[in-house]
Amino acid sequence: MAQSSDFFSTRTAITLVVANMIGTGVFTSLGFQLLDIRSVPIILALWFIGGIVALCGALCYAELGAALPRSGGEYNFLSRIYHPSAGFVSGWVSVTVGFSAPTAAAAITAATYFKSVFPEAPVMPIGLCLVAIIGCLHFGSRRNSANFQQLFTSIKILLILVFIGVAWWQVDQLQAVQWVPAVQDFSLVGTGAFAVALIYVNYAYTGWNAATYLSGEVKNPAQALPRILIIGTALVTVLYLLLHAMFLSVAPMSAMVGKADIGFVVAGFAFGETGAKVVGVMLSILLISTVSAMLLAGPRALQGMGQDFRLFAWLARETKSGVPANAVGLQVAITLLLIATSSFESIIIFSGTILALNSLLTVLGLLVLRIREPELVRPFRIPWYPLPLVVYAVIVSWTLVYLVIERPVEVLWAVGLIGLGLVFYVVSTKLEPSAEQ
Repeated sequence: MAQSSDFFSTRTAITLVVANMIGTGVFTSLGFQLLDIRSVPIILALWFIGGIVALCGALCYAELGAALPRSGGEYNFLSRIYHPSAGFVSGWVSVTVGFSAPTAAAAITAATYFKSVFPEAPVMPIGLCLVAIIGCLHFGSRRNSANFQQLFTSIKILLILVFIGVAWWQVDQLQAVQWVPAVQDFSLVGTGAFAVALIYVNYAYTGWNAATYLSGEVKNPAQALPRILIIGTALVTVLYLLLHAMFLSVAPMSAMVGKADIGFVVAGFAFGETGAKVVGVMLSILLISTVSAMLLAGPRALQGMGQDFRLFAWLARETKSGVPANAVGLQVAITLLLIATSSFESIIIFSGTILALNSLLTVLGLLVLRIREPELVRPFRIPWYPLPLVVYAVIVSWTLVYLVIERPVEVLWAVGLIGLGLVFYVVSTKLEPSAEQ
């Protein structure tokens, strides 16, 4: 039995949620959204809707995590609710895209911001080194991982608040922004452009479920998980709305259209060239906690697969301090490969699609579990059931339909990855027929 000191604290788990969520998306998505949407109220509405969707998802995951308290996130839930094959594919998705792709994107963005300050700095080698160094840190004890995560997430939140406050205070003149929607603005809602923009938003909110990946390593998960997920998601929603209100009131939309380094562009208008370079370094440091959080949570899904499938038993092996070192190593290796071979926008759309589908099936699994196992002990039940489930399922399904229409290539790649996961599942059960639980 693990001692209390071997568990991650509630505070660490909340920082994990916050750090997973606040990554590349919030500092890059606005430029892509402005390509088709030039209304401030509609942009802010997108980020508010994204927060509501994430909070509804977090409530559903809180009930599932409290009732099924095992590390692994969707891998654990889908295996238990549907079939081991569903969990296997979810775990497969988590390592190949779910965590590795956003980790790669965060590392690339951190290196890009660093390059904006030091033009001679090479983006790819810096991104590779960042992942390798943090990965080595997570090979150590849980205590070291927890301390590092808490420190850099606290720095992240502080830097964001300072950035918002000082930018508003320092800029010579705020933009003439119309905060109240005009009649024509409402015509944007429900369009394909709105749906695709919401995919970017949902990608930025990805990570609200991070604590469920280490449920088995959190003390009293049945009581702690709901609080962890709800507090973390609500905090990030407030920060995202504040950030975008600041972005849109400090810099003109025309300067941000199509730009990936929104933070640097806005800082240029608020602080000038020198100040923008300082902010570039700040944003680069800020993304360290995102890389760390994903390398901390992701391997737990792999560890769960290793515990259930003998073919992957090597992924379940732990060090003396309880760290799944092989799983950490595999995720680091895949992340390094993605940094070396993938483009930034492809990572966002591709991983955003597959993560949305993964979480949608999990949220719907709450309904399945309620019908099939009404007597299951549920330490936490979502309020206003089934409203949060319906809100999440309807909005995410709608965005996925529009993605099929607007970005079919990325969707086909996602379907191909799922199909490959099913092939690996069949092969693993054929080779190890006794491994299926």
